[in-house]
Amino acid sequence: MTSAEDLRYDAACIEVLEGVEAVRKRPGMWVGSTGERGLYELVFEAVGRAVNAVLAAGGRVDVTLTSDGGVIVEDDGPGLPFDSDENREVTGLETMLTRYQAGREPACRHVAYVGHFHAGLIVVNALSGRLTAEVRREGVRRAQEYVRGVALVPPAAVGSTTTTGTTIAFWPDAEIFETTRYSFAVLAERLRQVAFLHRGVELSLTDHRPDAGTREVRFRFPEGVRDFVAALDAETGCSCAENVIAFEHEDPRMAGTMEVALLWCGRDARLRGFANGRRTFEGGTHLDGFRDGLATAVTEYGRDRGLLTPAAVDAGADGILEGVTAVVSVKLDHPEFLGATRTLLGGAEVRACLRDAVREHVGAWLVEHAEDAARIVDGINRRADRD
Repeated sequence: MTSAEDLRYDAACIEVLEGVEAVRKRPGMWVGSTGERGLYELVFEAVGRAVNAVLAAGGRVDVTLTSDGGVIVEDDGPGLPFDSDENREVTGLETMLTRYQAGREPACRHVAYVGHFHAGLIVVNALSGRLTAEVRREGVRRAQEYVRGVALVPPAAVGSTTTTGTTIAFWPDAEIFETTRYSFAVLAERLRQVAFLHRGVELSLTDHRPDAGTREVRFRFPEGVRDFVAALDAETGCSCAENVIAFEHEDPRMAGTMEVALLWCGRDARLRGFANGRRTFEGGTHLDGFRDGLATAVTEYGRDRGLLTPAAVDAGADGILEGVTAVVSVKLDHPEFLGATRTLLGGAEVRACLRDAVREHVGAWLVEHAEDAARIVDGINRRADRD
């Protein structure tokens, strides 16, 4: 028999966990899992902070895999102070390493989201067996070391410097994660993606692990999503990069900006959507608006000139999208995600803004490039007639 005393639940039964202790107690809540997904999230959280440190003025973020299993993330930004400055509302690095969401940036178009959870440096610190932090600022190098989220000593000056920036080095805790080994290819692909979406930032990845041999890749893409689409085109073996249609547009109705690039090459449609730097795997209103605008622009152009066949008209948007490779990136002050996964973008105004902008810019491009436009419409006709 279960007694009333056994079923009693009151304030005395509640265990309150805060800060580092809470993260270590339930790591999956903060980084998704204790498997590979969570392991990579540590890197992405550290890289996200570094990218945002250099995003406004442009700069460099270097990621290094060390020979002893650690990860170093270094930026050449202004350098975070260790102590918080209440007068200027600047959150110190020490606070960010020990408090949940301390110094978390507002969700706006000027913030890069590299990690999925965007929980902050506290999760990197709490889930690392060891972490060291160094700040180069105002001619002084200051450093501090942590073990499983707990500072060994207060931050201290360790030398002088003529540079600025912040360096976070950490070693994932083998007691927390099922594996502590990173894939060079997985990290390189995500850093390349971040560089495409934030064209003012240069990112590098260097591997010093003894069994891999030293290797390095560096990414910087001045043309942003145009370069992204060209790279996707090259991966398929096509050679249509000179026909990339690309534009950037700001629309106050959605309180944000859009960057769009596309081309017709191949047979399959490949559409990639991003919201504030985060991949929207489930799609959303930005991709819906892109489809609407593209279908309208091509249909109006083809009908006005009598170029579209009846079969192509009947095929509608699906026929027009066939063979399109596109990247649609929106950066919004107030992104509205549907569901907890944040991989499906909402907002009716986003769809309307993308529809109008794509219709205008693609329509103008078709008029200005009559020969290329004829080739595109002919391809749509042939595919529709064949099907």
